[in-house]
Amino acid sequence: MNLFFRKSIIAVTGLFLCLFLIVHLSANCILILPKDMAREVYNSYSTFLRENLLIQLVSYVLYLSIILHVVYALLVTLQNKKAKPQKYAVNHWQENSSWASQNMGLLGIFILLFIVVHLANFWAKIKLGLGEGVGLDATGNEDVYEVASSLFHNIYYVIFYSVLMIPLGFHLHHGLKSAFKTLGFYHKNGLKILSKVALFYALVVSILFGIVPFIVYFK
Repeated sequence: MNLFFRKSIIAVTGLFLCLFLIVHLSANCILILPKDMAREVYNSYSTFLRENLLIQLVSYVLYLSIILHVVYALLVTLQNKKAKPQKYAVNHWQENSSWASQNMGLLGIFILLFIVVHLANFWAKIKLGLGEGVGLDATGNEDVYEVASSLFHNIYYVIFYSVLMIPLGFHLHHGLKSAFKTLGFYHKNGLKILSKVALFYALVVSILFGIVPFIVYFK
């Protein structure tokens, strides 16, 4: 299995995950609405996603994308290290690539840590009924809002969640640009526009994801 194929898998799954983050962010933003409104809208939205067959199928694609993205990123990182086992005495990495591109593996580890902790505290309670499980709201929907709200009223979790958005921002900025290059997009002017779009996307996503927990905490 050649390096190009592995990088293509990383690129395609990464772009899909970028789209997912927009959907996830829209759900998080619901939490900053007034409490009663936020509970009703968030729980209705969650119920719609949970009961929609197409969304259920997409969710399996999401799980597979996360697994493939992590596994192939690890394989490429190990392959690159194996190809260059010794570092140069003086490594002028600034002349060749950004700090993020040199440390995508490290950034990925932080993001993977976040995903594991987040799934254990949110997804597992809702999907697997772990811990106290999920109750029902006044309309009979599963009170997913209460799970999210309680997490964002734990200052330690809020800090953990928000701080880990920093490596996410760096990862998204470089990853979005490199994904298109991997898939063959090399138009000179197009790459300049893509670089700006990637920066804008990374800033908006990481900053909003990082701010929402504090807004909910202090609301």
